[in-house]
Amino acid sequence: MDGARQPGCVFCRVIAGELPSRPAYSGELTYAFHDLRPVAPVHVLVVPREHIADASQVAEEHGALLAEMLLTARAVAEREGILDRGYRLAFNIGRDSGAEVNHLHLHLLGGRRLGWPPG
Repeated sequence: MDGARQPGCVFCRVIAGELPSRPAYSGELTYAFHDLRPVAPVHVLVVPREHIADASQVAEEHGALLAEMLLTARAVAEREGILDRGYRLAFNIGRDSGAEVNHLHLHLLGGRRLGWPPG
């Protein structure tokens, strides 16, 4: 549970406005932006403004933050027109999962039929 902004963290820099992003939603505890390398027509990352390394570092005190991440994802799905069609939410933890940035983030994927298992 890192908490404070990490200067070398790409997502902390995006949240701070030091790196450009295409915003999808901005909340008190979260920021959502379109992925630079989308794997679906809608691919948005929901990140907490607080730096937490990944979902394995989430603790009981992060309950409100997790709730806001899910509510943010729902709001983005509605704005993107995929709320009723369906969408996928995914946390990646560690390199084997494909995680590339060491900052908790929730992938919102949709806009087409998604297969299972994911590739």
